[in-house]
Amino acid sequence: MAGAIASRMSFSSLKRKQPKTFTVRIVTMDAEMEFNCEMKWKGKDLFDLVCRTLGLRETWFFGLQYTIKDTVAWLKMDKKVLDHDVSKEEPVTFHFLAKFYPENAEEELVQESTQHLFFLQVHLPTKLICVPQISNLIIYLLLPYGDYDPSLHKLGFLAQEELLPKRVINLYQMTPEMWEERITAWYAGHRGRARDEAEMEYLKIAQDLEMYGVNYFAIRNKKGTELLLGVDALGLHIYDPENRLTPKISFPWNEIRNISYSDKEFTIKPLDKKIDVFKFNSSKLRVNKLILQLCIGNHDLFMRRRKADSLEVQQMKAQAREEKARKQMERQRLAREKQMREEAERSRDELERRLLQMKEEATMANEALMRSEETADLLAEKAQITEEEAKLLAQKAAEAEQEMQRIKATAIRTEEEKRLMEQKVLEAEVLALKMAEESERRAKEADQLKQDLQEAREAERRAKQKLLEIATKPTYLPVNPIPAPMPPDIPSFNLIGDSLSFDFKDTDMKRLSMEIEKEKVEYMEKSKHLQEQLNELKTEIEALKLKERETALDILHNENSDRGGTSSKHNTIKKLTLQSAKSRVAFFEEL
Repeated sequence: MAGAIASRMSFSSLKRKQPKTFTVRIVTMDAEMEFNCEMKWKGKDLFDLVCRTLGLRETWFFGLQYTIKDTVAWLKMDKKVLDHDVSKEEPVTFHFLAKFYPENAEEELVQESTQHLFFLQVHLPTKLICVPQISNLIIYLLLPYGDYDPSLHKLGFLAQEELLPKRVINLYQMTPEMWEERITAWYAGHRGRARDEAEMEYLKIAQDLEMYGVNYFAIRNKKGTELLLGVDALGLHIYDPENRLTPKISFPWNEIRNISYSDKEFTIKPLDKKIDVFKFNSSKLRVNKLILQLCIGNHDLFMRRRKADSLEVQQMKAQAREEKARKQMERQRLAREKQMREEAERSRDELERRLLQMKEEATMANEALMRSEETADLLAEKAQITEEEAKLLAQKAAEAEQEMQRIKATAIRTEEEKRLMEQKVLEAEVLALKMAEESERRAKEADQLKQDLQEAREAERRAKQKLLEIATKPTYLPVNPIPAPMPPDIPSFNLIGDSLSFDFKDTDMKRLSMEIEKEKVEYMEKSKHLQEQLNELKTEIEALKLKERETALDILHNENSDRGGTSSKHNTIKKLTLQSAKSRVAFFEEL
């Protein structure tokens, strides 16, 4: 009895210790994942699990987003997952997105995976600048198709793809075929550009656009004027609700000391204590929490950027440099192999062409030989006939001579008979003379035919000799082209089984840094060339734009471009902060 009770207690104890779990679905920019989470897990436990699964180390830019009654919210790291106001119906869904944006993507985004996640999020229609940037879109369009290959990417390979939003297509007086022709031509001109380079070029262009990384919230100042608050990596910006592109006033993070809210009222304390605080009201309490989260996170990152890199970031940057150098050398190796393969293919094609040409020459020589043999046979037959005719004529001449002698011997003694006989003799002599001449002519013709026969046989002998030379001439095809010697400063690569190993020889961090710096200079030159080509493309299609189809945001964006406002978003913000903070606060209060 006691044993049974102990057994039941042990079973119930194990049952209590077994953790209860619930299913969570994580939606990233290009995939979906599901996890079994323990009931006690906090937001940080789930977030760390997602980051480990994605292999992401630059976690401070990202967060898990969910929606509460049409209001966006972010999972708090120190709060249990199920304590958030989320749907309890499994699977519980969160979106893994960038919560904060870098000021300079090229300098701040270290890992290639982080760069790719930002690229995927920025090109989304809800995140990218609402005014269409054709050059940005084109860079994105090319990425899924890899490097340009003329044998694969022929005109028409994009015909079935929805390359551009309908709004963009309608804005220009261009058919889909015209778009494809221009995109394909631009694509062909950038053969060899790596995917990560194209993504970074996209981010560099996008980060200088007006709406990049800005979160907008409806607010009112103390006068009740409806305004928009924009929160981004640079600070707080105040907009007119009809113009989300150009802020009316800005407050950078280094001028803000404290931000707090009570109910729907926000209080901003400037760093200069002599300046009065300024306040604004938001629309919902849930929005206040989101605004405060974004302000605190962006302010922390703003201050972090202006300090020395932590050991973790320094380590990541060093690893990124090494990985970049390794990939660069791998690309160089692949480029060399591709060049050698193309040269071998060209050599093979040339040898095949020469072989085909030699076969054609052999065929022609064989045909000429056959014609020569036929001609020789005809000439031999004709010579034989001529020789027989000459013998026959000689025989007839002899017979004529005998007849003449017989006629002379039996000539009639009478004068008439003598005259007739003389006439016959004369005619016989003329006939004999003609026969002799004809016999001589036929003999000469027979000699000439014999000579032609000898020449034909000599031509036949030469044709056979040439055919023999062509048939015995060696033809070489490349079997294993000898690879070009590698430069002494490139590491050697060894293929072992199915894996590729590489060995850095006599390299140290100083030399590697010099190589990376050299590569950076080359990359900057390529980026400059790319920007010039994008500007040319933009100018080319700008002439085909239909002005009457432009929206209000399009017009505002064009005005900013004409003023040079989009050349650098930082310059725009800098101009707005030239006045003192006190005058800007007063300006905000009077809006």
